[in-house]
Amino acid sequence: MFILRDLLLPLQTHFSNTKLGKERASLFVYTLLAIIVPFTSSMNSNLWRGLGVLFGIDIKKKRFYTFMASSRLPWKSLWRSTWGLDDSINTKVGKKIFGCEQVFDHAAKANQSDYPWAQNIVSVGLLKRVHARWACLFLDFRFYLPKKTIEAKSDRAKMNGKILPFQTKLSQAADMIVDIGEYFSESPLLAVTDSWFGNAGLLKPVRKVLGERFDILSRLRCNNILYDFPEPSKPGQRGRRKKYGQRLGSATEMACTFQAEAAEYSVNLYGKQRTARAYDRVVMSKSLKCPIRVVWVFRRTQWIALFSTDLELTVIQMIEFYGARWKIESGFKELKQDMGSQKSQCRTAQSVTNHLNFCMMATTITWIYADRLKTNPERRHKVKGRTSFAFSDVRRIIAEAGLDLDFSRLCPKPSNSPVNSLVATLLRMVA
Repeated sequence: MFILRDLLLPLQTHFSNTKLGKERASLFVYTLLAIIVPFTSSMNSNLWRGLGVLFGIDIKKKRFYTFMASSRLPWKSLWRSTWGLDDSINTKVGKKIFGCEQVFDHAAKANQSDYPWAQNIVSVGLLKRVHARWACLFLDFRFYLPKKTIEAKSDRAKMNGKILPFQTKLSQAADMIVDIGEYFSESPLLAVTDSWFGNAGLLKPVRKVLGERFDILSRLRCNNILYDFPEPSKPGQRGRRKKYGQRLGSATEMACTFQAEAAEYSVNLYGKQRTARAYDRVVMSKSLKCPIRVVWVFRRTQWIALFSTDLELTVIQMIEFYGARWKIESGFKELKQDMGSQKSQCRTAQSVTNHLNFCMMATTITWIYADRLKTNPERRHKVKGRTSFAFSDVRRIIAEAGLDLDFSRLCPKPSNSPVNSLVATLLRMVA
């Protein structure tokens, strides 16, 4: 209970001291709790009912909807109180929803459309070990809007009546990383990305602001050409010093050459200790215009090449950190299905943005709560081969703390209506 209080009360300090500000601060905290509690999806109508039924907060429906669509919620400062890179899509049905377009889905199944009507979200998160398992804590996001939609001045590209400026996914990602890097002004940053984001389009603009303390860990494309370091200039040699040495070949050619020299490493990958065969070498890359460490990881019939601009990373660290990138996909699943961000009923730009902010912050707070627990949460539903706890187990613990009568004394509500004990019993049954 005290962990939950310590996480939520600092968020209330970002609201004003006026009567309306205090009401918004309290409503903000209990809306987050209503999303985390595993009772129903996070549609606005369900959240409004949940505030009344679960927490006894009596608020008019129109007043709550106005709050959820408010442009005065201080999200920038709120996110900095809670502080992987990837993009995802939220499929929708309505045609007048902010940020929606025909988006290519590279992960579409055989019975799904390759171009669903959806919102394209570029997000950045912190990959962190929480009690011996990896988790993705969302930090920020942007809606990607195609240039043709902005040039057409579509209502789906307007925020507060103004057309949003066009930004590529790489520039959006760079802006988010720079914001985080400026807040943590002395910490080194390592962005773990897929091959689409792992290029100079992200590295160059971020390093221009943050300097050499920013690095990338990503997957190398099989046709990328690599070079050796240049030989030192001879005394009296004319012309400028060469930047690149002899051509070593593509990533595929080098994989065939060095496969026999691969060594075995013991790595913690996907929750288990495994043995991996790998070979590493520091080379020059013309696409990134800097030295990189490349690690070829060999399996029975396949291989992948990982690279990092941080030359101090070991082979084991590079394999384990990139393996943790899968938790970004798990984080999207927790956000869209568990928290229910995909089932939003919102239409306008401000309400759509607020709702996604609420869901992302609720996901991040859940993992921070789990990290502050002294012991591992017990797994409620046992699965063969899995010993670590699940995201739903942490939500259940938070629900018990948030529905405790003593919590309302530590974190006052907009109204003093008691919590229905029958509802608390039902919650424990469905959690």
